[in-house]
Amino acid sequence: MTAGTETPKPPEPASPEPAPPAGPRVNRVSAADIAAALRAGVADFRARPLMSGFFGLFYAAFGLIFLWILLWLGKVWMIVPVAVGFPLIAPFAAAGLYEMSRRMQQGESFGWSEILGVMARQRQREMGWMAFVTLFVFWVWVYQFRTVLVITLQDSSFSDLDGFVTAVFFTPAGWTFLAIGTCVGAFLSTVLFSVTVIAMPMLLDRDTDFVTAMLTSVRSVTESPRVMLAWAAIIAATLLLSMALAFLGLIVTLPVLGHATWHLYQRAVPPAQG
Repeated sequence: MTAGTETPKPPEPASPEPAPPAGPRVNRVSAADIAAALRAGVADFRARPLMSGFFGLFYAAFGLIFLWILLWLGKVWMIVPVAVGFPLIAPFAAAGLYEMSRRMQQGESFGWSEILGVMARQRQREMGWMAFVTLFVFWVWVYQFRTVLVITLQDSSFSDLDGFVTAVFFTPAGWTFLAIGTCVGAFLSTVLFSVTVIAMPMLLDRDTDFVTAMLTSVRSVTESPRVMLAWAAIIAATLLLSMALAFLGLIVTLPVLGHATWHLYQRAVPPAQG
């Protein structure tokens, strides 16, 4: 080595790339937030009762037609899983309600064409993937229901609705079936609620992908588990009671819950900065 020659310095390590953002910030919500969201939901319904009630009427009519088809086909055993799983598709029926609440919140005027147009454009966005996730979970629920039904009630015969009710509610095997089915249904419903409760309005509100929306929804549930699961119980109980009244209660309860879900989303996920 020649005297006076400096030893070359090793190249400095490249600075690490900044970590990707963790996703939208999620706030903790409280029972007061649910109460405020429900009040706002009622106010939105009262502001546009005919348009809001249309979505509830459509949802109720769809349920009645589907029930009639099951009876006509003799698929009596499917009435219970479909009735229990029917509230799972409510977020799709409420998509127009989210858009209505968003526009009312911003003071925008709108008519049928604007709301229905927004709903139609969702087919070209990430909402289609959310529909796939929801329908897949619903299919798993019906399949598991049928499996438990065959295992626990294999010696029972129910060719009509009365026979099915007797076998399920008035026999020891039926009680076992109800216990197992309730646990499976509760688990699947909790999973689906967790990935959709915030994801649905978020996809309508922001230009984001469905994976980010689902992860944000799960984070909102894990951030406030008791409050969010209480909201899930309110939704399920309200919709099931509304269905018990020949589905007519859905004309009011679905719109109110849909509008309220939008306002709860606004409290759980603050607006993006900038």
